[in-house]
Amino acid sequence: MAGATAIPRTGDAARPMNAAEKRVIFASSLGTVFEWYDFYLYGSLAAIIGAQFFSAYPPATRDIFALLAFAAGFIVRPFGALVFGRIGDLVGRKYTFLVTILIMGLSTFIVGVLPNAATIGIAAPIILIVLRLAQGLALGGEYGGAATYVAEHAPNGRRGFYTSWIQTTATLGLFLSLLVILATRTFTGEAAFAEWGWRIPFLVSVLLLGISVWIRLQLSESPAFEKMKEEGKTSKAPLTEAFGQWRNAKFAIIALFGLVAGQGVVWYTGQFYALFFLQSILKVDGYTANLLIAWSLLLGTGFFVVFGWLSDMIGRKIIILAGCAIAAATFFPIFKGITSAANPKLEAAIESVKVTVTADPAACGTLFNPVGTRIFTAPCDLARDFLSKSSVRYTTLPGAAGQPTTIRVNDTEIPYPEGGNLDANRATIAALQAAGYPKAGDAGIVKMANPFDVFRPQVAQVIGLLFLLVLLVTVVYGPIAAMLVELFPTRIRYTSMSLPYHIGNGWFGGLLPATAFAMVAQTGDIYFGLWYPIVIAVATVIIGLIFVPETKDRDIFADV
Repeated sequence: MAGATAIPRTGDAARPMNAAEKRVIFASSLGTVFEWYDFYLYGSLAAIIGAQFFSAYPPATRDIFALLAFAAGFIVRPFGALVFGRIGDLVGRKYTFLVTILIMGLSTFIVGVLPNAATIGIAAPIILIVLRLAQGLALGGEYGGAATYVAEHAPNGRRGFYTSWIQTTATLGLFLSLLVILATRTFTGEAAFAEWGWRIPFLVSVLLLGISVWIRLQLSESPAFEKMKEEGKTSKAPLTEAFGQWRNAKFAIIALFGLVAGQGVVWYTGQFYALFFLQSILKVDGYTANLLIAWSLLLGTGFFVVFGWLSDMIGRKIIILAGCAIAAATFFPIFKGITSAANPKLEAAIESVKVTVTADPAACGTLFNPVGTRIFTAPCDLARDFLSKSSVRYTTLPGAAGQPTTIRVNDTEIPYPEGGNLDANRATIAALQAAGYPKAGDAGIVKMANPFDVFRPQVAQVIGLLFLLVLLVTVVYGPIAAMLVELFPTRIRYTSMSLPYHIGNGWFGGLLPATAFAMVAQTGDIYFGLWYPIVIAVATVIIGLIFVPETKDRDIFADV
């Protein structure tokens, strides 16, 4: 490809981005669009997918299996980083991330045409899980390849700006999927969407795949890798060199705990946990919650590039760690502000209504259930699980040995017996609503009539607070690709940067919504789950300040 075969030099930073470099960025970024397009499709449609592919099981079990299939894609991402990172450092960047996008795109498309369990039986969920594993493995190689490829085309002094465009398209993929889902729901209606319309967003992905593959086929190999390959200097054993030699492995560990873990939890809190918080805790309807997140993303997306560019000026480390520190300091007030704006009656009830669960401590277990597979049977656990899912703040009081479990709402006491909990739940709901907790669909809960219903004060306030969360996401995520690329030498760059990135984002970040809600359920405090990202972000700041070097002035072509 003309203009992209020579190794960029520092002096190139003064010139505008040429057409060849723009094509490199666009082609590389489409993979990240796929990544988050698929992520949001599966995450938002998990209940429908559970009903389609796990219909042989009760509803609660269906949801568990659907979530486990979803989580499988996260769990295997680091293994994909090892597999495709090694291939990328042996064979080349271009062909490796051409393969990864083909696997991702075809897996997403096949979900759209896969017969459900009612048609082909047990084969349906098995094939679905295999597709999720394939997607996770491919994703493990996609980001590292795209970031490495773009960075190795960028001149020294502009690497943060060039790679930040990849970060932007992650949010654009999420935004695109949201729009496709909303448009399809509107066009088909809810009943048809649940039956067959849910397949349309998966089928539409083939258009992204076709465009992306065609463009990537036009690309040349990374100039830095090509020169190293011509001179016979590529690594013969990337995994051994990257992780078996302490001089390289230590930087992977530092990158994980001093950069990516904090970045991952800030990112997932600002986008995915915020959506979960709106829907599952504040009881905002799905249509409104999705639109609120969409507007915050639309307003905030451009700041990925702003902070990527700024990192070329003042450094990557200071921006990423400052973002983690600010997030840790502001998550509680921002989420409390969202509660106050989105569901003011719930906020008032949390402060004024006293709810307790009294039971024999020996009969109360832990509610920690991050992957949603546990089924509670003890009355004490059932009562607390019910209250947490109803967004009720409660405290657990120890009762006498053998004492039956009771829920007290102010002065109203409700027995919670063995079995027959439906009546106890109804009585508890009645007592909660009489004390001030809002009913489902309460008029005070924020609701958007249409996508452009953004000028009412309540809606605007919620979008503004969500925008602050997205802004924090852009601070930590905008410069991260450039910094990871600069930490490692060319011969093992693809392998070395991919593993910490996908552990930090796939495990620390990807499992955040479920883990945070498990913490909420265990404590009875709707904000307690925020301690998960806060503690990790603070740890990242401390480790990063001590161990992470600044990399913005490194010449990543020096070893070539």
